[in-house]
Amino acid sequence: MKTILMTTTETVDPIFIFIFGVSLVLLLGITAVMIWFVFRYHRSRSPQPTSATDGNLILEIVWIVIPTLLVLAMFYYGWAGYLTLRNVPPGSMEVKATARMWSWNFAYPGGRSSSKLYVPVGKPVKVSLASVDVLHGFYIPAFRVKRDVVPGMNNNVWFVANKPGSYDIFCSSYCGTGHSAMITTVEALPEAEFAAWLKEQASAGSPHPGLALLEKHGCLGCHSTDGSAKIGPTFKGIWGRQTVVLTGGSERNITADEPYLKKAIAEPNADVVKGFAPAMPPYQLEEGELKTVIDYFKLMGELK
Repeated sequence: MKTILMTTTETVDPIFIFIFGVSLVLLLGITAVMIWFVFRYHRSRSPQPTSATDGNLILEIVWIVIPTLLVLAMFYYGWAGYLTLRNVPPGSMEVKATARMWSWNFAYPGGRSSSKLYVPVGKPVKVSLASVDVLHGFYIPAFRVKRDVVPGMNNNVWFVANKPGSYDIFCSSYCGTGHSAMITTVEALPEAEFAAWLKEQASAGSPHPGLALLEKHGCLGCHSTDGSAKIGPTFKGIWGRQTVVLTGGSERNITADEPYLKKAIAEPNADVVKGFAPAMPPYQLEEGELKTVIDYFKLMGELK
């Protein structure tokens, strides 16, 4: 007998509607009774008390029992929903999400990675969460999942995309000046298209190992490779570029050569490109990685 999988959306939405509905009924009921009491027992109509009753056992039982049952029902459905959100279905596809200021990187089995989360439609996906610097929050409103991404802590979420489309991923915890731009997407593809994407990634690989390193370290979340505007300067045409930077509050002209680029990676706020915020955290790359990235920057210098 096939088990019916309740998705995160199907789990959360009924609970939300139930709690919202109960709250709405209570709001309208209490407001209506309050208005009626104000009208019915206004001093002009009832200048003196009309009843000597000092208690009503049945009424007291009703307003104790009904709220208690409602609270217990909310707790039960909330707890059942929480267990569904935390218990990952067997056979889920696993992806590792790495958060850093201020970008996401998603790694797939076999070594593939991307700055967007590609998933197959109709298949449960488990996303293991890791942070390399500060507290972040992994939040996909469309699938009703939100989980803290804490440095040194293993955490995860799971979801199912029931139809193809592009769905926003936000960082839900303030993580610095670039927090608002820490946005990417879930790209839900039909299963055949997703398999083709994985195969294409595996066979094609990265066009340059330096680009793969930039993607791995989250640099492409803030810097473009095609000249488009982002949080930081574009990498297109970067090698040999004449640039105005702010050094200790003073402007000076520099040439983007190897010493400058190495310093810009290790000490990014020492010389801040004019027009951009000093938002980049420092990176300590291995010597081999640094050389590979510099070689890629030289290649990008040809694309002015």
